[in-house]
Amino acid sequence: MTSPHIPSVAVIGLGSIGGIVAGSLAAAGRCNLTLCVRRAIARLDVERPEDRIDVPVRALTDPAEAEPADWVLIATKAQQTASAAPWLARLCGPGTRVATLQNGIGHEARLAPFVAGAAVVPTVVYFNGERFAPDHMRFRRAGDYELAVADDENGRAFAGLMAGTPMRILLSGEFPTLVWKKLLINAVANPVTALTLQRQGVFRRADVRELCLGVLEEAAAVARAEGAPLAADVPRRTMDVLATHPADAGTSMYFDRLAGNALEIEALTGQIVAAAERHGIAVPLNRALLTLLRVVSDAAEA
Repeated sequence: MTSPHIPSVAVIGLGSIGGIVAGSLAAAGRCNLTLCVRRAIARLDVERPEDRIDVPVRALTDPAEAEPADWVLIATKAQQTASAAPWLARLCGPGTRVATLQNGIGHEARLAPFVAGAAVVPTVVYFNGERFAPDHMRFRRAGDYELAVADDENGRAFAGLMAGTPMRILLSGEFPTLVWKKLLINAVANPVTALTLQRQGVFRRADVRELCLGVLEEAAAVARAEGAPLAADVPRRTMDVLATHPADAGTSMYFDRLAGNALEIEALTGQIVAAAERHGIAVPLNRALLTLLRVVSDAAEA
């Protein structure tokens, strides 16, 4: 009898999302895991709803040391994808699958120039994470599942990779619609928390909810023009979901603004406004958010 194949997995981008997924895989012990990082760490400490794990990890800081992997999980911000090119060039081979744990839409097009023909597996992230240090994260559940993928061969392979971790995976036959629904959540959750410098308790204000519903009505119209059949009540239901999140939960853009980093705005509101332009749809509220967030982001990069 032959021994079962143990997959090799490389994680690029060790923010809250990448760190939580990497820590969960390391704790499960069902793969050979490598972290691709700027500064080496020896362990990952992840606070989870059911426990707290502290596991040893293998970290590389030089892409030249990397070898082709069965799986690459890229968890950088969308605007940082090109910076991962040296890692992707070393890690991607003919049989590699690249799962994108990134916000926004158009995952395949964004990764295609860098993965040498490897299969791209778009993934929607639903859990909430917070990074306290390069090796310390907190994982919070935010719904009925943590990650969603298409119900196809690659999606099912990803679900198999995550088996044994606390990550609940949704296999969906309507994945493009799920991507747009997640973009709608990000279209209000990230900009509003970043601009107000308040955590998600801000969405319990009636005036903020009313503003967000207007933003979401515009974005939903764009999504329908792009082919996502969103129901008329999706904006309301999106705000209902946000109201269930812990009041002290942050967002990636909120934490980036606190840290003085550039914001992931072009992959979120920027995508909505660009699609609206293609279809001739007026989105004044989204345009206003985009302008304000660009000002904040440009100041961080100055």
